[in-house]
Amino acid sequence: MAPSVTILVPTLNEEAAIEACLSSLVSQEYEGVFEIFVIDGGSTDETREIARRFPLVRVLDNPMKRQSWGLNLGATASDAEILVRADAHSTYEADYVQRSIDVLGERKAQAVGGPMRAKGFTPIERAIAAAMGTPLGIGVAKFHSPGASGSADTVYLGAFRRDHFLTREGYRHFRSGVAEDADLYYRWRAAGDLVYLDPSIRSEYRPRGSFSKLAKQFFRYGVGKSDMWYQNGTLPSWRPLGPLGLVVALLFAGGLALSGVSGPLLLVASSWAVVVVLAWVQSQSWNPLVMLAVAVMHFTYGFGLLWGLLPRRSSRLES
Repeated sequence: MAPSVTILVPTLNEEAAIEACLSSLVSQEYEGVFEIFVIDGGSTDETREIARRFPLVRVLDNPMKRQSWGLNLGATASDAEILVRADAHSTYEADYVQRSIDVLGERKAQAVGGPMRAKGFTPIERAIAAAMGTPLGIGVAKFHSPGASGSADTVYLGAFRRDHFLTREGYRHFRSGVAEDADLYYRWRAAGDLVYLDPSIRSEYRPRGSFSKLAKQFFRYGVGKSDMWYQNGTLPSWRPLGPLGLVVALLFAGGLALSGVSGPLLLVASSWAVVVVLAWVQSQSWNPLVMLAVAVMHFTYGFGLLWGLLPRRSSRLES
């Protein structure tokens, strides 16, 4: 008998994306029973009203607003065997839930998920999506590679057994409001659990629609990684050190330039420019905005990590 499933969708002012997301979720071709929890952090737009139009959807209140709290709240409210995390900015193939369940059983994994496939619809979104598809733009994490499979540091979103999730105490609540996925899977892997990436679990992520929103998003990602570093005593991988090194080098070289020594700044800036151009070539896109997207992601992520490493807070967790 197919296990029961609850799909968890945390939201906050997602009226532009929630309809496409829920349309793909209610259309799942799953042989078992499933329900969808939209856990809303106090939207002031039409998110909740749109969500209530869909069958199988239950809207829950998340008074703490942040998605880690909402996801834990949804897990507690559910009595299903399997939890599937979803994101309002994504749409899901009709077999997304079924493949998640199948891979959980086939691989005897504690968590499974697919790669993050970005797809834009406006020129800026398409540029950002192209940048997110390049190793030099976004990094070499497995879940950013559409064809990668096997044991992974993390997956995009993910599916797992509810009892295991609750036994492992669910998501932790970082003050940055992000990084709960990476932290969850880091802790599970450290405990010996298998996190498995399978490209047959397919979804499409719609990127932010402006470079200012992209900058804010990646700055928070960087701060989130610093929260993990403080809390766990280590980073989940060496990859965040690349953007951090770039920002430190730019700041140091910029200081030298202010004192009249401009050579180091020219060297660092030109080296970075070469990487940005190579990322554009990797993207196989003629859109020059890809280079701007790459530069924004690099700098804001690195600056966010550096900012987060400043000893400003004794604890990085919310109680």
